[in-house]
Amino acid sequence: MRLSLINPSNPLVSIVRVKENRWNRYRVWKPLNLMVLAGVTPPDWETSIVDENLGAPDYAAMPRPDLVGITAFASQANRAYEVAAHFQQLGVPVVMGGIHATTCVGEVMQRVDAVVTGEAEAVWPQVLDDVRHGSLKRRYDGGRVELDGVLPARHDLLPTGYVFGAIQTTRGCPLSCSFCSVTAVNGAHYRQRPIADVVREFRMIREKGVLVVDDNLIGTRPEHIARAKDLFCAMAEANLRKQWIAQVTINFADDEELMSLAVRAGCRGVFIGFESPTAEGLGELGKKFNLLGDRDLRASVRRIQHHKILVVGSFVIGLDVDGPGIGRHVAETATRYGVNNLNTLFLTPLPGTRLWDQLKSEDRILLNEFPADWKHYTLGFPVARYRHLTVDDSIDEVDACNRAFYSLPQIVRRVGRDLWGRRQPLRSLVSNLAYRNNARLSCMAHADFKREQGSRGNGGTSQT
Repeated sequence: MRLSLINPSNPLVSIVRVKENRWNRYRVWKPLNLMVLAGVTPPDWETSIVDENLGAPDYAAMPRPDLVGITAFASQANRAYEVAAHFQQLGVPVVMGGIHATTCVGEVMQRVDAVVTGEAEAVWPQVLDDVRHGSLKRRYDGGRVELDGVLPARHDLLPTGYVFGAIQTTRGCPLSCSFCSVTAVNGAHYRQRPIADVVREFRMIREKGVLVVDDNLIGTRPEHIARAKDLFCAMAEANLRKQWIAQVTINFADDEELMSLAVRAGCRGVFIGFESPTAEGLGELGKKFNLLGDRDLRASVRRIQHHKILVVGSFVIGLDVDGPGIGRHVAETATRYGVNNLNTLFLTPLPGTRLWDQLKSEDRILLNEFPADWKHYTLGFPVARYRHLTVDDSIDEVDACNRAFYSLPQIVRRVGRDLWGRRQPLRSLVSNLAYRNNARLSCMAHADFKREQGSRGNGGTSQT
């Protein structure tokens, strides 16, 4: 039996099409969920993984599979349906899972043969067995699995050419921010894989650089922090020779031992969601965690950087408290915090989130012709009606933010600071230039988006 697992691309997301620009290879993450499914697939299935971000293959020239499995975020849904239709015309059953299938199950069921909701590992063997016996069901509910029995992902099934490998050590996030779909899909209960399993899988990764895809590697409670320390100790003792980056919350900066152990284990960078430069904005998003203890965020960033760890800060534009000038305010705030890179996103209502429910009830979902409009739900386009910003205004604010933060003088200052502090200056330079290039590509995409929305009469739309 032959199984093809496919990660569809998005035609609007130019930053992940590797063949178009050499910088893009630094922004492409492996489809770990498909690698995990391949890991629980019995060996009598001939399994292959296709990542369209490396280029879409000629499916007609491929050997005909007995089953196609597709994963998708909302932004990948349209392409996922195109791929599904191709194989269904050949008589090949198609099953789809992932976040979009879980949160929009009715839509997805109209376009594929079977849907897997939730975390698929527990039900995947049943799916394969049903296919083998010609009794594939329309829906399988995976729920949430305990991580002590999760098998290692198949890191051998993807080609070389990625800068980063990928691994997951925890699932779930207790913060439950209004805009995040993690809690809807993976729950608020913070689950951890056995440390020995994590170390063993780290050894299987070919790439020297690794992205730890946990939504929050260190957690928020004392027992979470203790487990993270144990993990880092085990990784250091194993001498894995990996350099990794991960998502953490700002409390990472509160524990000197935690940061020291992370560096010993190979940590070279962390991604932190600052989200808003104002307390009002953080309250609106449900991210009050950043305000606990009257925290000095600039001092927190500096403590992390003191350990030679680079910090990427993420902010969201389009909150109800955001008005004209928010783009420059974010850039100035990120500069004041001293982050090495800035990632600025549009407030995007994703299905399954509290934000989606709120904006839908208020008739503030601007791009709502589904499934066609899902392609814009990349976090890189304004898809909602913002209270004080029109569509064009919000785009101008994001572009202004990127221009200010990634101006050449600012990049020189940041890299010079990292050179003086011996904090990975080459890595800092490469990441800043990559972000600057992607900001330029985003400006071009935004110009096209403005024209498209202008023709739809949406360009000047806001709630007020």
